[in-house]
Amino acid sequence: MIRIYNTKTLQVEEFKPIHEGHVDMYVCGPTVYNFAHIGNARPMVVFDVLKRLFEAEGYTVKYVSNFTDVDDKIINKAIEEGTTEKEITERYIDAYQALRRQLNTELPDITPKVTETMDGIITFVKQMVDNGTAYVVNGDVYFSVDSVPGYGSLSHQKLDQLEAGARVEENDQKRNPYDFALWKKTDKGITWDSPWGPGRPGWHTECVVMINENMGPMIDIHGGGMDLRFPHHENEAAQSMAVNHNGLANYWVHNAMININGEKMSKSLGNVLWAKDVVEKLGINTTRWLMSSVHYRKELNFSEETVETANKELKRVMDPLRQADIKAAMNGVAFGPEFDEEAWRNFLDQMDDDMNTPNAYAVIFDAVKKLNGAMRQREIDYAAVGRIRNAVEKMLNLLGITVEKITVTDEDRELYAKWNAAKAEKDFAAADEYRRLLAEKGLA
Repeated sequence: MIRIYNTKTLQVEEFKPIHEGHVDMYVCGPTVYNFAHIGNARPMVVFDVLKRLFEAEGYTVKYVSNFTDVDDKIINKAIEEGTTEKEITERYIDAYQALRRQLNTELPDITPKVTETMDGIITFVKQMVDNGTAYVVNGDVYFSVDSVPGYGSLSHQKLDQLEAGARVEENDQKRNPYDFALWKKTDKGITWDSPWGPGRPGWHTECVVMINENMGPMIDIHGGGMDLRFPHHENEAAQSMAVNHNGLANYWVHNAMININGEKMSKSLGNVLWAKDVVEKLGINTTRWLMSSVHYRKELNFSEETVETANKELKRVMDPLRQADIKAAMNGVAFGPEFDEEAWRNFLDQMDDDMNTPNAYAVIFDAVKKLNGAMRQREIDYAAVGRIRNAVEKMLNLLGITVEKITVTDEDRELYAKWNAAKAEKDFAAADEYRRLLAEKGLA
């Protein structure tokens, strides 16, 4: 039974799908005007692990994540470079997809773009104008937050007590300062014709329509970073209530932010880390191990210390797996598909508890300890070793971490036999030389 924290209720709840055995999950994607920083990579990893968890528990998952390819930042970037918005967005969409592959994530099933959803967006906005939940002022269209009872309930904020610095624009045209734009009149950059004149959509409407068109009016899980709770997700839910008379998603799941050396990552501090550079430096496995080392709802700190800890922990897991593979291969043993079902179930139980990765890591370490014990036996039971080893690999695979496969030749086996013989004969000089040759091949 999977249990997950629901931002809307502030509780960990048993997951109950809308359709038996199936999960519809939407995660807000990037506005594509630059490369992804490491903070953008965290939801990639978090929701990839969540998808893998559902699949491990027997669910099918439809995973949708959008690209926002219409925005002032994109227009300004195109003007700055003397090129088109399309060239800018295609460049960074390609880079974002490359990063997903670089991080060993399972790619979303659908990646809709705003520019390809425009007819649906205009129709959706018109429905709100027609039913009185939106109003038109000089070619702009605004959503009336007063038209939806309970506005603020998703992010647990009251209109008169909203957090300072929230993304709310002051505008004399608005009936209420917290009303937000559904359609913006503009002559700057790419525009579309609409019943209210040429313009482009507001950010908050785009995701609702892409969800509706690709998954239906109500989905199981809507995810994203903690910073999207307000106003973005609050405004999405409000529009869904205005048009579809529902809250858009049953479970709202948010991951916490990433800090750099204990400080918030920001351009002003000059501490932004580009995700592709981090992965190239640390490697996929270390990056993902570090990403999941802290519970997804807690802030994650990137520092030399946390990276070093991740490397040590991962080595503690990977070395015994590799040694088991080497010993088996050198002795002509092929592990079967069987795995330690009790260890695997213990791991899943921790992951099922709101993706409690720290506790799941403890299960991995316990299994590795058991594996080390089995490998130290005078007469190794390779069937037992294989079951533990395979369970650990399954755990790592759910976390998106891959175990490198080894290749052993007849020459390698002969060298390995000479090494063991030299040790048995206490010919330490020869044993050291054989070990050196094996180490050069990564087999010692």
